[in-house]
Amino acid sequence: MLFDFGQFTGIALVILIIWMIGLSVLFYRLLAHYQKLTAGITKKDLKSILEALLDNTQREVKRVDGLVADLAKANKDALNHVQKVGLIRFNPFAETGGNQSFCLAVLDDHDSGFVISSLHGREATRFYAKPVRHGKATNYDFSSEEKQAIKNAKKVK
Repeated sequence: MLFDFGQFTGIALVILIIWMIGLSVLFYRLLAHYQKLTAGITKKDLKSILEALLDNTQREVKRVDGLVADLAKANKDALNHVQKVGLIRFNPFAETGGNQSFCLAVLDDHDSGFVISSLHGREATRFYAKPVRHGKATNYDFSSEEKQAIKNAKKVK
């Protein structure tokens, strides 16, 4: 007889046992992974846990989007704050000693702001303030020292 049914049954039984052991190992790993995912969770299934995680993620995405918008607004507002300062000292009068007079230019990112000038003489010190719009005078002419202070401020970046 060419075909031995008893030998075939023994081989099939060994293959079936190996197959069952393999499935048991796979099942044990899946069960251990599931238990690890749900550790510390009481009376909840995996679906409710994943839904809670998705809800938290969506809330955090909205929060981050809000923070990005706030940062963009803060960056835009910062362009109008003092960003450039230029100072020049000089001596406007021959009879006084030292460079006691000065011009101070204070500008924002659009080169707008003001210039304060101080003229120091023997009898008194006088202060003058002039507005600056986009690096130019509006209602007043700038002295050469004031122009130099504005030029120095524009170099700051």
